[in-house]
Amino acid sequence: MGSAAVTAGSGPGLGPEPAMGVGPAVIRVLVAEDMQILRDTLVAVLNLENDIDVVAEVTDGAAIAPAAMGTRVDVAVVDIDLPGTDGLTAAAQLREQYPHCKVLILTVLGGPGNLRRALAAHVAGFLVKDTPAADLVEAVRKVARGERVIDPALALAALEVPDNPLSPREVEVLQRFAAGAGPAEIAASLYLSYGTVRNYLASAVTKLGARNRVDAVRIATETGWL
Repeated sequence: MGSAAVTAGSGPGLGPEPAMGVGPAVIRVLVAEDMQILRDTLVAVLNLENDIDVVAEVTDGAAIAPAAMGTRVDVAVVDIDLPGTDGLTAAAQLREQYPHCKVLILTVLGGPGNLRRALAAHVAGFLVKDTPAADLVEAVRKVARGERVIDPALALAALEVPDNPLSPREVEVLQRFAAGAGPAEIAASLYLSYGTVRNYLASAVTKLGARNRVDAVRIATETGWL
């Protein structure tokens, strides 16, 4: 999908700032979701509230920062699994380019690894997509006030994740394998023997209780060890 941003609700985003002290504060929201039916639902739910106005919609991560700055957004509701630039990378970029905007992650990818990445990107909220609509609305209000909102079940799961059993070298080898490199290529890039790389991969599979190398990558990624 393209990087189009659709502005709605509050008129052109580059107009004058709202007058201070005139009427109740309205939270200006951006929704970043590539599935139209979900995006339409989120927009409809949020726009039912008198103090929330969805002023921008985008379908991929690269469009988030430009749209947020162009419409002076207060809160960005962002899915992780966006085309192009993923939501967490976009959240980190947004923090650098427009720190006024708070990011609320809303996703089905709710593993401890993604929560840790989100916290590292300084997001203000992290919720799963089966969150009740009323809780989502209240989360938008809270992050707009400067609070942090984390799904309690995900927070508990992250705390229960054991320490990383992999050595730094095993992590490095597994990361390169996850990026698509084969053992021979990894060996050449790390100045190791082919057999040593195979041993590191085998050790990672054993330590993680994985079925194979691909499963080891999945486990290590979901738990935030890669």
